[in-house]
Amino acid sequence: MGNPKAFLEIHRQEAGYRPIHDRIHDFGEVEQTLNTRERKLQASRCMDCGVPFCHWACPLGNKAPEWNDALYKGDWELAYRLLSSTNPFPEFTGRICPALCEKACVLNRFNHEPTTNREDEGAITEAAFREGYIQPRTDIVRNGKKVAVIGAGPAGLAAANDLNLMGYQVTVFEKNEAAGGLLRYGIPNFKLNKAIIDRRLRILEAEGIEFKYGEAVEVNDAFAKEFDAVVISTGTPTARDLKAPGRELKGVHFALELLSQQNRVLAGMEFSKDERISAKGKDVLVIGGGDTGSDCIGTAHRQGCKSVTQIEIMPKPVEGPEDPQNPWPEWPRTLKTTSSHEEGCTRRWNINTLEFLGENGKLTGVKVQEIDWEPNPQGGRPIMVEKGQPEIIKAELVLLAMGFLKPEHPQYADNVFVCGDAANGASLVVRAMASGKQTAAKVAAYLQQ
Repeated sequence: MGNPKAFLEIHRQEAGYRPIHDRIHDFGEVEQTLNTRERKLQASRCMDCGVPFCHWACPLGNKAPEWNDALYKGDWELAYRLLSSTNPFPEFTGRICPALCEKACVLNRFNHEPTTNREDEGAITEAAFREGYIQPRTDIVRNGKKVAVIGAGPAGLAAANDLNLMGYQVTVFEKNEAAGGLLRYGIPNFKLNKAIIDRRLRILEAEGIEFKYGEAVEVNDAFAKEFDAVVISTGTPTARDLKAPGRELKGVHFALELLSQQNRVLAGMEFSKDERISAKGKDVLVIGGGDTGSDCIGTAHRQGCKSVTQIEIMPKPVEGPEDPQNPWPEWPRTLKTTSSHEEGCTRRWNINTLEFLGENGKLTGVKVQEIDWEPNPQGGRPIMVEKGQPEIIKAELVLLAMGFLKPEHPQYADNVFVCGDAANGASLVVRAMASGKQTAAKVAAYLQQ
């Protein structure tokens, strides 16, 4: 620990966001950066705890005290080497990770000013790319065995990266036109510029990974026999639907229909007027209170919406830094206000959707009702009860952001492995990457028997 008094003398300083009046007019990344001096000061706040709960909380096992100390001392190359020893793509997590490590930081328990681990790792990685510390590996020794990875999201990319570095010849099959999964087609550019993904892909390709795009692969016994091992990392492609009357009206869409199309438009793809999903000039209703819903809000603003309302069927989370149901160092399920929420949004909780209303086949509004949750006498999920009178929320565009269904898989051959969201259900990018790395280790152990 470079400065044993830093956590007492230096307050947490976040880089913050670009001004709202500026950022809502483009899809550039909203988050700003600190200068080098300020970033080193933030790294100096890490106390190098005897029991590093940050390390415990991170699914990748990132060694934050070690690379924060190197950053504080100005050794950016060492900081990156330490960071990349556990995290294959810190440029992704440095932008979009919710930072489980920060909530578990001892300083979060002490004064709710945890070390800025996420921003620090993002800064370390950008410096590493800028200074040329990140170069394709040229010393990989091939072992003659072939592995197929189905799906190029964060789990698949992490598995492919580790297996390739171990010497396996890796081929990644991706049904879309480019790699990244939800990193590319679910997360808006204002949170993750897609050039960041492409930069990493160039490294992976130079190191020998082969990518085949536009190929939806059926993993049957015949396909499995073509490779020594197969990794399935296809994510959770099925969104949770809302089977309310009027669901078929024009103007009701899954969140990813909007988000993926907007990202494709920014990449240069063209859509006809009838295909294009746009919030321009419309009252927008987002159903679902999670991060995907938040991304819809920010996208709707940039498309020029008239208004945005977000409703959630569950109760409003606890406000403030502490969650009595999940005390430190666990993740607190508290009210989260994102950069998109700050741009303007009416938020409501305990709201049930009853019916989609329309005229001439087009959506005009949504009938909703306030509800409450009562304890279940038999235990388990609470019972939903009606509370208020039905009301109508005016909307010409509804975006369903209620999560994704966990995939079901058949019995595969012994050399087939499943990882990431495809195995565990929808979760965080950092957990998908950790699952990809763990699966790569399982594949190696299997092939070395």
